[in-house]
Amino acid sequence: MTLEQLYEIYLKYPSVQTDTRKLKEGDLYFALKGPNFNGNIFAEQALEKGAAYAVIDEKEYAINEKMIVVDDSLHTLQNLARHHRQQFDFQVKGREIPFIAVTGSNGKTTTKELIHAVLSTTFKTYTTKGNLNNQIGIPLTLLGIRDDAEMVVIEMGANHQKEIENYCKYALPTHGLITNCGKAHLEGFGGIEGVQKAKGELYEFLRENKGTAFIMNDYYYLKTMSKGISTIITYGTQEADVVGKPCQSEPYISLFIEKGADIDILQTRLVGDYNIPNVLAAITIGKFFRVEEENIKLAIEMYQPSNSRSQLIEKNGNKIILDAYNANPSSMKVAIENFSRMNSNNKILLLGGMAELGESSLQEHENILELINQFQWKEVVLVGGDFMKIKNGFKTFKNSIEAAHWFREQQFEDTSILIKGSRSMQMERVIE
Repeated sequence: MTLEQLYEIYLKYPSVQTDTRKLKEGDLYFALKGPNFNGNIFAEQALEKGAAYAVIDEKEYAINEKMIVVDDSLHTLQNLARHHRQQFDFQVKGREIPFIAVTGSNGKTTTKELIHAVLSTTFKTYTTKGNLNNQIGIPLTLLGIRDDAEMVVIEMGANHQKEIENYCKYALPTHGLITNCGKAHLEGFGGIEGVQKAKGELYEFLRENKGTAFIMNDYYYLKTMSKGISTIITYGTQEADVVGKPCQSEPYISLFIEKGADIDILQTRLVGDYNIPNVLAAITIGKFFRVEEENIKLAIEMYQPSNSRSQLIEKNGNKIILDAYNANPSSMKVAIENFSRMNSNNKILLLGGMAELGESSLQEHENILELINQFQWKEVVLVGGDFMKIKNGFKTFKNSIEAAHWFREQQFEDTSILIKGSRSMQMERVIE
């Protein structure tokens, strides 16, 4: 079967699923494989559940004409996504539909959601659901775009070289944004230079295809990395097309927009000064696409984070900053520094280990311990990972379940608590 023939089937059954547990009647099922699973095994089950067709790449599972056998199911999914994406090109639609790619070490999901909130006030905007930002999630996001699309915002995650380059081949972004390049996934990238090289693959695509980049002008390395891109729009806290400065940081950040938008004071529901670039990015993109300033302001002020991302939770008289979706040395550092500036005499750090740091992991955990020791805390609790391998004078637990038992026994009151750690630590369990 040719890709064009498969696309005709997709147009009749445009809901694509890779997990039989989530499958609905009429879905197009793609049998994907990984180190610990083989979706081909569930192809028959998918049809029994009502799938219109099952795309498989192992012939022995082909039991009837509703089984479409291909060489590689994942590559076929990606090629189908690219073909669908191409249907939104100017040459096909007769109008430009911006595809905005968002990547970076920290803050990309929050930035993506803020951009989506702003653009959605004015345009029919499709975006990545949650953080489905990988080689499976991005094609599924693209295949979820319908004919009424006016804007698309695609989040791109990566933990090794050439990954973003590959995403760009089928997402074909027209605009792009790198939030920052920090110490994330160092094991796969091979150091901070490797992070910049990998994230810079988005800039390279925009450079080669005459795209537009939105640049956080405070970060000198982004200015260097983006040279040669045909259109560059800047934002920042000093010299930029859009300039915003913090005027309050507790409990939520607020900004004074000094240049580029007639918004004046913008009050968010986000915790931490490290979210300022994320807010400025959303304002900048909203202005670029001529969203009315009143709508930009309202969308950002109404946005409320979820899923353990910079959430402020008030419970039993305590203020809990739950920022436990993920962590790396860069995000851990700014979270701790921000927390240290909060007005509270009773501050507790509950920090989980940081993953995927390779040979530098022990050193990076030691760096965090040195940072912690620069401030006064009521209590410091370290959970799992390489924190367990380093001598320190703090309370330690092997996992978040043990930490949760301890936390419940303390019955804290009038206390400020920062909870942060890598996804594998599942630090949100501490307060469940």
